[in-house]
Amino acid sequence: MSVQGNSILTVNNIEVIYNRVILVLKGVSLDVPEGKIVALLGANGAGKTTTLKAVSNLLRAERGDVTKGSIEFRGKRVDQMTPPELVKQGVIQVMEGRRCFAHLTVEENLLTGAYTRKVGRAEIKHDLERVYAYFLPLKERRNSQAGYTSGGEQQMMAIGRALMAQPAMILLDEPSMGLAPQLVEEIFEIVRDLNQKEKVSFLLAEQNTNVALRFADFGYILENGRVVMDGKAADLAANEDVKEFYLGISSGARKSFRDAKHYRRRKRWLA
Repeated sequence: MSVQGNSILTVNNIEVIYNRVILVLKGVSLDVPEGKIVALLGANGAGKTTTLKAVSNLLRAERGDVTKGSIEFRGKRVDQMTPPELVKQGVIQVMEGRRCFAHLTVEENLLTGAYTRKVGRAEIKHDLERVYAYFLPLKERRNSQAGYTSGGEQQMMAIGRALMAQPAMILLDEPSMGLAPQLVEEIFEIVRDLNQKEKVSFLLAEQNTNVALRFADFGYILENGRVVMDGKAADLAANEDVKEFYLGISSGARKSFRDAKHYRRRKRWLA
């Protein structure tokens, strides 16, 4: 896919293998332009989370490895860095399922995001208030134990914690998972605000294709560990194949299941 401007992240033809035998990603390439939101789309098991973990170097904890290709952040190879080194470069991942510290308060959870920064208390306090300005429900519950907050509040907490690290880029994994539609809209609105006002670039993995394409600038569709389609978000949303098989909208006569299976077999050469 051709993108406008400089790429902050470039993933070039990577292959990921688990346990030295299970091939999960097969030649995945993508670009995230500086200051843009890029959506990584596809069904459960398509390889979205694995792609994010390949970028953030969390695969080795799960016996996975990038065996081919390269990953560059701001023109520098990062695929051999440790996760803490990558965090210091400005790349933060918000994991699927939020992963908050249930026994800590909301505010203590947020403060853990600033752990790697060597700054004074005044600056940390300023950044904390900045996070609360984006996530008003968190300010009201700042002293509540995180384990007793709602799913939406925990998702806000996870993104706010990432923001406390002052990232240049956030890898956001399934932000809509388990949330009511109204909360999903609210979370994505905040993501767009962070992108536009804080200039944070986003690579987000999401099954909710409809919402993701409305808020993203560009998109990639993964299937069985391969990129099968990519382009501007508006173009993907208007594509008839995407509308039928990812948005559930068909402009023609209803197709049989056999037609659908045939389409899925031939999708490999659409990219």
